[in-house]
Amino acid sequence: MTRILESARRAAASGTTKSVVVFLHGYGADGADLLGLADPLAEHLPDTVFLAPNAPERCVNNPMGYQWFPVPWLDGSSEESADASMMQSVEDLNAYLDNVLTDEAVTHGQLILFGFSQGTMMSLHVAPRRAEAVAGVVGFSGRLLQPESLAEEARVKPPVLLVHGDQDDMVPIQSLPEAGNALTEAGFEVFAHVMKGTGHGIAPDGLSVALAFIRDRLGLDG
Repeated sequence: MTRILESARRAAASGTTKSVVVFLHGYGADGADLLGLADPLAEHLPDTVFLAPNAPERCVNNPMGYQWFPVPWLDGSSEESADASMMQSVEDLNAYLDNVLTDEAVTHGQLILFGFSQGTMMSLHVAPRRAEAVAGVVGFSGRLLQPESLAEEARVKPPVLLVHGDQDDMVPIQSLPEAGNALTEAGFEVFAHVMKGTGHGIAPDGLSVALAFIRDRLGLDG
């Protein structure tokens, strides 16, 4: 049974919706954790609605926050339960995105997925397996889950931007080239940016690169 995701919304600054950015937060956080990024982005994306759902499960390690799936090495869960939870969250997220397309009256080509950490993992797993390609995927500080099945299971290949801090002690920087190589080998167009001196977070230079990528993918430049 699909779970309904609670979601915060920031309306388009112009009052006219021409695109949507969906923020997918990390382990133990919530939608509000990323929705604040709408403030610096909205000035340059005036016709964009920003959405930030909460993941469907309360976080085992932080009951005030949420998780897309448990993390065995952090919370002692089993690999089996983590896998089952992730697949349920994939179903939940797909249903949420379907509703976003209807409710906001936009197409896949007007939709950007913007993930951080575990939200990046969800974005990189869900986007290639949907029936239609979103405009682009922005993934900060995450990993590509199940890379061995990507080429076979990918139905569409939206462009991907991977951004990572070189001082990340939560998700190692090596995760960026690992994801990038797997995506490239599967036929995806991949862009990457390393945030120098940055840990597990989003630095201004990374956000600027993300904004340029989003504007390009939405056809706002050139």
